[in-house]
Amino acid sequence: MDLLMWAIIALVVSLIAGALGFSGVAAGAATVAKVLFGIFLVIALVLFLLVLLGIGAAAAA
Repeated sequence: MDLLMWAIIALVVSLIAGALGFSGVAAGAATVAKVLFGIFLVIALVLFLLVLLGIGAAAAA
């Protein structure tokens, strides 16, 4: 969940920087937010697939 939190923080920084006119900072923060959110989605999908297949900590319990 920390990865999603950092993506949201980068998004907020990007929005604030864009509103204040710092276009370079806004573009950099937006790129970071997109990458972190993409990584979060991939990890979430893999974990969801593992749960569906019955592989993981929940299956061992």
